[in-house]
Amino acid sequence: MTELSDPRPDTSDMAPVHQVFRSSFGSAPAYVASTCGDTARRDLVADYYGNVLAFLEVHHEGEEKLVFPILRQRAPGCGALIDKMAEQHVEAMALLDGAKAAVEVWRGAPADSVDRSAEEAAHALTVLGDALRLHLDEEEADIVPLAADYLSVEEWGALPGHGMANFTGDKVWLILGLIRENFSAAQRQAMLGAMPPPARAMWETVGESAYASLIAQVRQAP
Repeated sequence: MTELSDPRPDTSDMAPVHQVFRSSFGSAPAYVASTCGDTARRDLVADYYGNVLAFLEVHHEGEEKLVFPILRQRAPGCGALIDKMAEQHVEAMALLDGAKAAVEVWRGAPADSVDRSAEEAAHALTVLGDALRLHLDEEEADIVPLAADYLSVEEWGALPGHGMANFTGDKVWLILGLIRENFSAAQRQAMLGAMPPPARAMWETVGESAYASLIAQVRQAP
């Protein structure tokens, strides 16, 4: 099947989304270490990673449901590439499950075992981030250009809605804020314009300020 005609989707929004994962998992050792002796901060950082992990899960699910099947159908000769990306998702999901478990153990650890559980949580998050790095790079280099050629504007635009509708974390505004940090001004405005009215109202009335307050706490120097 040939490429679709104009208009084409703007797939430049994928790299900023991926940057959320690169930055968050890359910061795990420092963020986890900063909670030493501070139970309230441990809860804060653990909740932060619980939401980022939930976002990674729904992000991969959206690609598997909304992007990969279309590329298999429309893009000539891409089957092996999609198989490779899907296999990387399977591997990442196993590491994601391990990271979720490690973070929960750390969050609930008694005082006499918190140091060990903190090390294990930081390690699990770092290992996941390391595994993701190559996958995200390859996806941006190989999958995103195909999506720009073979998906319609509407098909590509279904990804954010799927993410918001199926996100299992408790702070969707945290994820919106993390993404928006990496967006250009034009992308931030387009994001608002594409939101359903209730979601936009949530962000503009409480979400943006809640995000600014929370992320400042997460990133504060120990």
